[in-house]
Amino acid sequence: MGKNYIIDNKEECKFLVNRKTFVDPEILAEEQEKIFSKCWIYVGHESEIKNSGDFHTRNVAGRPIIFTRDDEGLFHVLLNTCTHRGSLVCRGDNGNCKTFLCTYHAWSFKTNGSLVGVPLEASYPKSFNKKDYGLHEVRSESYKGFVFCNFDDYATSLEEYLGEAKLYLDYVADQSEVGMEVLKGTQKYAIRANWKLLGENSIDGYHVAYNHKTYLEYLTDQGQDVSNGLYGQGKSLGNGHAVMEYEAPWGRPIAKAQADWDEETKERIAELRAKIVERVGEEKAHMMCDVSRNVWIFPNLIINDIMSLTIRTFNPISPDYMEVTAWAVGPIDENAQEKEHRLDTFLTFLGPSGFATPDDIESLETAQLGFKNTINEVKWSDISRGMDREISPTTDEKQMRAFWRKYNELMQAKAEKKQLI
Repeated sequence: MGKNYIIDNKEECKFLVNRKTFVDPEILAEEQEKIFSKCWIYVGHESEIKNSGDFHTRNVAGRPIIFTRDDEGLFHVLLNTCTHRGSLVCRGDNGNCKTFLCTYHAWSFKTNGSLVGVPLEASYPKSFNKKDYGLHEVRSESYKGFVFCNFDDYATSLEEYLGEAKLYLDYVADQSEVGMEVLKGTQKYAIRANWKLLGENSIDGYHVAYNHKTYLEYLTDQGQDVSNGLYGQGKSLGNGHAVMEYEAPWGRPIAKAQADWDEETKERIAELRAKIVERVGEEKAHMMCDVSRNVWIFPNLIINDIMSLTIRTFNPISPDYMEVTAWAVGPIDENAQEKEHRLDTFLTFLGPSGFATPDDIESLETAQLGFKNTINEVKWSDISRGMDREISPTTDEKQMRAFWRKYNELMQAKAEKKQLI
């Protein structure tokens, strides 16, 4: 296919995506090199490692890592591979420990990555120095509790990379005066489709009325008016980031009441909103409380700040298979009743067996099956909708084009020459 990842014809308002980007193993390998090894990739939230010794092991950009906090309270992103012979040094999903132990030859490492224990150390030559064999630390930075890593030591700073997307992380981080936290429990599932399809789907307002008809009927049965749909717009946030923001019929745990909620809950929501207005002002409070948003932070982080608040990441395993991880997020000081409601709405719509996610998975997997007709017959997907107007409603595809333009820019870059040392 050469370098024809997209056709971006602004004069004719035509935007096409080459379907080989969804099926070609060579393109996935190129994505790993030019995107996942060069961009800031979400690792986790600082609230997940509150105490010294806390850790989570994760797969980030195809690499096993340890997200941990050391004895001095600093967080680290460490490659989960022993510097001796390569074995994993941490096999548990999460926990708290003083050291990470490689079970192959029992080398041990502190939570800051330094090597502290080597059996039969005296047998090594005088040139052997434990300081040279600490776990490899990946460059990592945090923005308001959201921790990202970058495998490119020469990449721009996280704040510069996030650009306009920072505002939407602010809307999340500022929902509580005392801070936000990831709630206990992680949802993991897989989709037999290309990773980019879930990104597109997450900021696509066009499919909601059709693909999620059952959920809209459920809301109607609850007495909610869904006739206005998702009233808002899609925006590019630069650097491939994008958002779909809108006013929706559902209530929000952050100070927007729903018509069918009881009076006690409505009063509590009103009090919460008043405090937020006092703290951040009416304009920002409106954006935080009344407006729902789906944010795609390039390349593989979705913030669903809607009837619940979730973080969702997705890692490509093969061209037609991805693994998805999702977490619920809420204020640290939220009471048990509100937290229970937050989790219930998360599961009802966004959970793996909720109203929305099974519908979306089915659509993405059937699209992937349809891409088998890509070789010679149907080569392009069209995402031109709304390209002839500046302000785009949520049913347009402006927000998707933002991703694909950055994708194309990075994929067009010349590959670095690899050399074994």
